[in-house]
Amino acid sequence: MSAETYRDAWGIPHLRADSPHELARAQGRVTARDRAWQLEVERHRAQGTSAAFLGPEALSWDRLARRARLADTARRCFTALERKDPETAAWVRAYVDGVNEGLAQNRRPAPEFARTGLTPGQWEPWTPLGVWLATHILFAGFPAKLWREHVSTHLGPEAVALFAADGPGTAGSNGWLVSGERTTTGHALIAGDPHRFIEDPGVYQQIHLSCPEFDVVGLAVPGVPGVAHFGHTGTVAWAITNAMADYQDLYRERLRRTGAGVEALGPDGAWHRAARHTETIQVAGVAGVAGVAGGTGERETVEVEVIETDRGPVIAGGPEGLDDGTPAALSLRYPPRVTSDLGFGALLPLLRARRVADVDRALDAWTEPVNVVQAADTEGGLLHRVAGRVPVRPAANGLRPVPAWEPGHEWTGWHTPPRAGLTDGVAVMANQRGPSTPLGVEFAPPHRADRIAALLAGRERWSAADMPAIHTDTHLASATPLLNHLATLTDPASPTDETVSPTHPAPPTTPTTLTPLTPQATALSARLLAWNRRMDADSADAAAYAALRAAVVRRLAAHPALAPASLPPAYPEVLQPWLALVPRVAYALEHLLRADDLYGIDRAATIRAALEEVAAAPPPGAWGDTHRLAPWRVLPDATRPADAPRLSGDHDCVLCTSAVPGLTDRAARGPAARYVWDLADRENSRWVVPHGASGVPGSPHHRDQQPLWLRGELAPVITDFTRLTKESDD
Repeated sequence: MSAETYRDAWGIPHLRADSPHELARAQGRVTARDRAWQLEVERHRAQGTSAAFLGPEALSWDRLARRARLADTARRCFTALERKDPETAAWVRAYVDGVNEGLAQNRRPAPEFARTGLTPGQWEPWTPLGVWLATHILFAGFPAKLWREHVSTHLGPEAVALFAADGPGTAGSNGWLVSGERTTTGHALIAGDPHRFIEDPGVYQQIHLSCPEFDVVGLAVPGVPGVAHFGHTGTVAWAITNAMADYQDLYRERLRRTGAGVEALGPDGAWHRAARHTETIQVAGVAGVAGVAGGTGERETVEVEVIETDRGPVIAGGPEGLDDGTPAALSLRYPPRVTSDLGFGALLPLLRARRVADVDRALDAWTEPVNVVQAADTEGGLLHRVAGRVPVRPAANGLRPVPAWEPGHEWTGWHTPPRAGLTDGVAVMANQRGPSTPLGVEFAPPHRADRIAALLAGRERWSAADMPAIHTDTHLASATPLLNHLATLTDPASPTDETVSPTHPAPPTTPTTLTPLTPQATALSARLLAWNRRMDADSADAAAYAALRAAVVRRLAAHPALAPASLPPAYPEVLQPWLALVPRVAYALEHLLRADDLYGIDRAATIRAALEEVAAAPPPGAWGDTHRLAPWRVLPDATRPADAPRLSGDHDCVLCTSAVPGLTDRAARGPAARYVWDLADRENSRWVVPHGASGVPGSPHHRDQQPLWLRGELAPVITDFTRLTKESDD
């Protein structure tokens, strides 16, 4: 055989080949068959050419991709990979050959191709690296530095901690490792769920890769060979969470035009020539197929000036400043651009790993993104470490854009990735402060991590079958500050919740001078204070709490004291979500309600008004009636909000289904997969994705896993080829 493709009952591809090279080719081929539309979208995003078929809405991303030099960086990294690691480079080439073969042979193209008039294009050897880079360029959240500068400028330096300390990142995960001493089998368990934007098709692809050198099941990123983040080889398994590390810098540049081009002022006080050229982006017009953003009508062209200084590519502004005339230019410095290394040298060693030590050595080559890794093997080996490349530089670089013309902001080396151990036989990571603390600025609140640790502590022995109960826990610890305010509003002498700590004091209990609450508001307050704090889809109390929280967020964001921060600077549209005030108030609500003073805002009056507002028009149903799945799709579909699946959970629940309080209850982000890796017997492992194995609408495996995902159930991991259905010989 050269390669064989099998499927299980869920349509998940199981591939078998004679060599890693042929296996990579088969992986590329089957991915093109199952995810052709998704692959083409990702290829165009990496190249900055998506507006050519998606229209003006994609232009801002394309500008960023061009100006940040994503495709050029991917080419550089692949060229370096060919030089330093020719085996891995050839393996990536084989995957690309398979993608091109699969795209050419696809007999059932996704309907999106007809809707847009798009024809699959040619993948280049560097394209998988470009897909990986485009997927993660915003992962570390460098735009948060723009927010810190913005809020500090308008509300004062103290606002940075008030709004952002332990604030949410754009992506995260839950992950926990239970050692053999705490399991029913005596062998370790690894479980968790990566939290990302829920896309349709999904961002993870369940796959089984088998050849004489290795046999691995895991979650692949469509467009990238191998299994990078979550895998089980039979004798060793690994999984990651976002380390929340800060490894990208923004520099304010002083640029000037000369007869020869553009110059940038350096930290030595001299002007230095910057690289400069122009590129053209094609943008689809509005004529064409109805309902498609760009249609298939006429295209216009937009010129983009690409400038790169000694710090990095200029991603916003230029010699003439921002679009509104503000004199500003920002360059982005990120490790792969500096080192020409994206960490792909770790991918083959991970597949070949047999023990924790093999995973550990492989991860020494990891670059981007920076992750916390948990691993275990069948011999009792355990691993809990950070993997990735974080530059050594002054602390100021991590907070906000720094002046490129001042000395002292240079990168001077790389941090040694920290390591950690287990506590009482378990290790829990949920993007909170942990082993990666020295490498980051903002981390997730500790609620998810604390809740997982508490649940694990509640039982002496755990099995793989027990893990979904943790995946789906809906307790909302972050409700405490608002409910404490509510308690003092209705009874100023009432005791505070026992979870309030000295570092997070309860709100002041000064009696209010306002008139008594209406009977409806009093009843609502009593109901919420008796609520079990679980964000269950069928809970009317959870819906009422969410409505109150949203009303408080809206009222705080509209207060004149915060008005100066409501108008963001004229940075590119793709960066604006990090600068919007309402989401910032929503995610910082705990801190805003616990602060000693909030710019003179009468929080008691604000919460009182919000309570009366909700009491006068309470939500008519349960939390799941408005908290519904809103997956991101490249092209819009006809799904109405009321037709979308109902969801339990909330941002700070272990079941992290994130809405944006004050804007919408719909959840665009949540568990992009769930997994349980059992080191006692790999076939006791379980997994699930939000939709299905196929990205083709109408396929029986397009959304067949969604009922499992919604119920918190998992599908079995099958590795025995005699239990699978053979699809083809390739």
